[in-house]
Amino acid sequence: MVEPLRAIGDHGIVGDLETVALVARDGAIDYLCWPSLDSPTIFADLLHPGRGGAFEITPHLDHPRHLQLYVPDTNVLVTRWMGDDGSAEVIDLMPQPDARRASGHEARSLIRRLTVTSGTVSFTMRCAPRFDYAREVPAAAAIEGGVRFSGQQLSLSLYASTALEPDEGAARARFTLSKGEIAWFVLGDDTLPCPDDAAIQAQIDATAHVWRAWLRRSTYKGRWREQVLRSALSLKLLTSARYGSIAAAGTFSLPEAKGSERNWDYRATWIRDASFTVYAFLRLGFTEEAEHYNRWVGERVMASDRDDPLRIMYALDGSEMAEESELPHMTGYADSRPVRIGNAAHSQTQLDIFGELLDSVYLSNKYGAAIPHEGWLHVCGIVDYVIAHWQEPDAGIWEMRSEPRHFLHSRVMCWVALDRAIRLAKKRSLPAPLVAWSEARDAIVADVWANFRHPEHGYFVQERGGRDLDAALLMMPLVRFVSSTDPAWLRTLDAIGEQLCDDGLVYRYRVDDALAGDEGAFTTCTFWFAECLARAGRLDEARMQLAKGAAYANHLGLFAEEVDVRGLSLGNFPQALTHLAFISAAHFLDRRLDPAYRPSWQP
Repeated sequence: MVEPLRAIGDHGIVGDLETVALVARDGAIDYLCWPSLDSPTIFADLLHPGRGGAFEITPHLDHPRHLQLYVPDTNVLVTRWMGDDGSAEVIDLMPQPDARRASGHEARSLIRRLTVTSGTVSFTMRCAPRFDYAREVPAAAAIEGGVRFSGQQLSLSLYASTALEPDEGAARARFTLSKGEIAWFVLGDDTLPCPDDAAIQAQIDATAHVWRAWLRRSTYKGRWREQVLRSALSLKLLTSARYGSIAAAGTFSLPEAKGSERNWDYRATWIRDASFTVYAFLRLGFTEEAEHYNRWVGERVMASDRDDPLRIMYALDGSEMAEESELPHMTGYADSRPVRIGNAAHSQTQLDIFGELLDSVYLSNKYGAAIPHEGWLHVCGIVDYVIAHWQEPDAGIWEMRSEPRHFLHSRVMCWVALDRAIRLAKKRSLPAPLVAWSEARDAIVADVWANFRHPEHGYFVQERGGRDLDAALLMMPLVRFVSSTDPAWLRTLDAIGEQLCDDGLVYRYRVDDALAGDEGAFTTCTFWFAECLARAGRLDEARMQLAKGAAYANHLGLFAEEVDVRGLSLGNFPQALTHLAFISAAHFLDRRLDPAYRPSWQP
């Protein structure tokens, strides 16, 4: 198996609420889509080492130690090289809209400011963008103050405080700095003006100020504050300032196991994942983000057909997700082919999304603005759809590409859709056929208890009439379908611990899903399991599970989609669903462990 040039977990992330860049421990930016998070890549060495494009700054130090940290309470990243004869650091950031307005520089950009902190250090810089998923090598030409990269559909300008030499599809520089001296590089659209030292400093200061101001809105005061707020900052990077949509992850086609074909594009808004993210934002006091997303999803609901009310995912601008296709010219991370863009799952039926959506609508109404009349009519349409279809098979939360099945998780979330609509109607005195809705809700309860339990052991199972477990069942007490201390649930919790858990790792399932290869442990499920233990009153176990799960974050507190048996990051990165599951588990444990803790938001 080909070892990757840089590991998934050895990265930090910066962004401007329109796109994100990954910065490796060695200072290379080897992943960036431009101009939007779901646009084609301009740097993709992470997926095609040596040919995908990268922005590298290399100090000439003998075996330096690499360190990374965020400027406290911000998404401004610092990468350090520590050597015997010298040291240096680079600050990476992308000014978000408020910071651009505050600094008086409206053009979007990626800023890299380099400083030598001890000794005298020589550097090599190479910026080699490869447009359109590395299918186009742009022309590089000198301009005043920098180099312009020109392609068929895209042009970028790179400016620097040091002399740049255009090369074949690249810009290069060699220079030496002594202690306290700086150099900077700024990459952006070809409308970007050449900045100066003062402009660079103004944008760094404004960006840090805006991130700190945003984080001060948080109401979270619990014992896991540092990592919870880092998760909040990571989730915020995955939101779109323009649309209000929330991406499931920052990347595409990073594999769930090295050499595997389980490589999917997560640069889209899943209704499920984004609705869960609303819970996390509400828990932390970020109501504006929740309301912005609800407006976005409301537009999707109102534009949908009553007989087919919602897709499971959308592009970030609200359009249809692109059809799945492969990039055969790319080798993939750790030679994991195929490299895929788009996602075929967008056409699947996943009945659970209606439960997650209406739960977020209910909570947003409880803690935010009341639902308008037209919005309520569309909620009623969703309820009618759920009543008509809840008994049908679907692809389930894990988007299995086998034949549709009757999944318990989907049944439970259909119950959630009806239950939250009933609660909302009562709370806001909204017109609704409550008797019919209640009868349908209760019919789902009866179906679950009669048809989704192990015939010998009595615990709940993945699908109707089956015997296998599924970590998605951990949502049952979290959405209040079943009591956290119900004997049948406690048997289920123990069975999941015995059959799907391994030293803090939690696997989604152990059944055939019609895909070749293995997958890692799913990091989201680790925190669902911790919260379920806490809700069952097993607080010592829950704290240890949370501690082990938190240790699977990378050196910056970022979670990937999955981890391997050694606890190393796999899959797309960072994963929104995992960060919000961690926030939820920490939030609940705070309430259980400290009787004096009074969060401002409780579900």
